[in-house]
Amino acid sequence: MSKVGTYVKAILIPVLVGVLVGLITSDAMNYEMLNQPFLAPPGWLFPVVWTILYALMGVSYGILKTNNLADLEVNFIYYLQLGVNALWSIIFFVFRWRLFAFIWILLLAILVISMINIFYKKNKVAGLLQIPYILWIAFASYLNLSIYLLNR
Repeated sequence: MSKVGTYVKAILIPVLVGVLVGLITSDAMNYEMLNQPFLAPPGWLFPVVWTILYALMGVSYGILKTNNLADLEVNFIYYLQLGVNALWSIIFFVFRWRLFAFIWILLLAILVISMINIFYKKNKVAGLLQIPYILWIAFASYLNLSIYLLNR
């Protein structure tokens, strides 16, 4: 596969996961109806941010893939964090298990930090491109816990 094809595939996979999760959770979305914490962004911002973050995930993975650096460890942590990420929205919105979702997002944060570390060791740019992702996960963790506490 060409480099362009590798990048397109690498970007499309996480974006399509995000679209699938969006479709699964769309009927259960009640974000605007919840008591909101300080700094809560408007609901329309989430798909914008997530699309950017998913694209950055794909670019990072594409960098590793096109440079023959995507080994078993890279693939495992990348797809594991992507799966845990996808399940968070279902836990939070569909099942409305807000406290469990907070624990789940902490697991996601650990996986993302591990992914950043593994990616960075292979290629600094691939690792650094994930800094916005962990920052957003930290912010989302704050939102998750605050929403749980404000809406019990």
